[in-house]
Formats: sequence, C-alpha cells, structure tokens
Amino acid sequence: MLTLVATLSSYVDTTFDMRTDTPPGRDPDSHSPTLRRYHQLLWDKPLPNGRRFELRSDVPGAYLLHESDLGRFRLSSDTIANSHRKRLSRFYNAMPTGENEKFHKLGYTIGGSLVFPGNRVTGHQTINQRRGTHRLIEDRIDLTLDCIRRHYGKQESPLSATLALYDDFFALFDCFEGYVDFFLLQDLITPHSEVAFFLPFRDFRPSPLPGDLASYREYRERTLAFVESRDRRIARLNESVSLSTP
Repeated sequence: MLTLVATLSSYVDTTFDMRTDTPPGRDPDSHSPTLRRYHQLLWDKPLPNGRRFELRSDVPGAYLLHESDLGRFRLSSDTIANSHRKRLSRFYNAMPTGENEKFHKLGYTIGGSLVFPGNRVTGHQTINQRRGTHRLIEDRIDLTLDCIRRHYGKQESPLSATLALYDDFFALFDCFEGYVDFFLLQDLITPHSEVAFFLPFRDFRPSPLPGDLASYREYRERTLAFVESRDRRIARLNESVSLSTP
C-alpha cells in the first residue's frame, strides 16, 4: 500500500457544482461521480472512538459501504438544500430566474450534501425517504438535525421511529456533538448545542413550509448561508490526511 499525504482542500473543490458531471435527467446524489468521491474523502476518517470509518465505493449496489466488526453500513447521499420547487412552485416561480439558479448552483456543492444510511430496514422508509415525505419535516435539514438531537437525548420527534431503526449507525458517533463534529454541521448549531432553525420553530407544528413569499425568501437565504458556511469549513481543512491507494 502506498500512502499519499495531501491537504484535503486540494482534493475537495467546494465550488464544484455536482450537476455538471451528472448525466442529463439524473440525480446528482446517485449519479455524480465527483460527489461520491468527495463523500468518501470527507467521511472516511477516524470515529470518536479512534477507529477508522473506512468507506468503499467499489461494492456493487452500494453507494458507499463500511464493513467491519463495528457493523455493516450502506450510505447514500442526500441533498440538504431544498428549494421545494414543486411543493412551493408558486413561490419558486415568483423568484427571479437568476436567484433560483444561484440557489441550485450553491446547493449542489459538497456543503449542500450529506450521507445517511441507505438500506431499508424491514420494509420501512430510509431516513432520506421519511424526512422527505413526513409532513412535519418536509425535507428540511434543520428539522431533521433536531430530530437527530432528540434521538441522542432519548426524546420523541416526528422521526423517532425511523431513526431508531438506525441506532447502530448513530451510536458510532457517541453523542449529538460527536455526530455534528464528524459531519461538519457546526454551522447549524447554536453555542448552546441547539439547532439554529431556518424559520421560527414551533415544536414541529404547524406545517414547516414557508407560508408566504417573504418567509420563503428568508428560508432560502438561511439555507444558503448554512451551505456557504459549511463549504468554507470544508475548505479550511488544511490538516494533512492520509489517503491509501493500492
């Protein structure tokens, strides 16, 4: 094995739009080779317990796979910058075309993507699927992250049943702070270890979707601010990482 030492920033271009190497009509989360490579580079690293979370991208049928005595974890990518262009088409279409394109261009950088367990358990929806279909979450990453915070605190949330199916995955990170630090989500957390919501939080009710154009614009601005901050955090990773190749 040859060990190459390089700065992570030289491998992860935080300005790269994942749509540009995705076949037309396909989803970057599953079809962008650059996105998968970046996920592998970023998350193949030591866990809080010091063990390496080694990720393979060469296993048929698996986007990324970890397999060791820690367990077998199949991961998939999900976009966490959602414009709700279908559910809120009236607001989306009211925005200038340039602003919509800016949202998608930035949203499809690495800062706008996250990995979750991708295997279905006993026929139930995955985390990606459930957070997208649950009407109290509506695919919002801030609300999803608060559900994960509650999971670690053994508190109820709209995603409790789904997250419990993947308890072995969340146990890898020891605690909520460990999960946040591992996946570089610090810019969505307040100094008091609470979630910095994109819109005023009312305990998951009523609908989490913006109800007017002004709220929709605020939601998008805060979403992009988080993605930009996360991209900057990734770009600042100047410490050396070891990359092993055959």
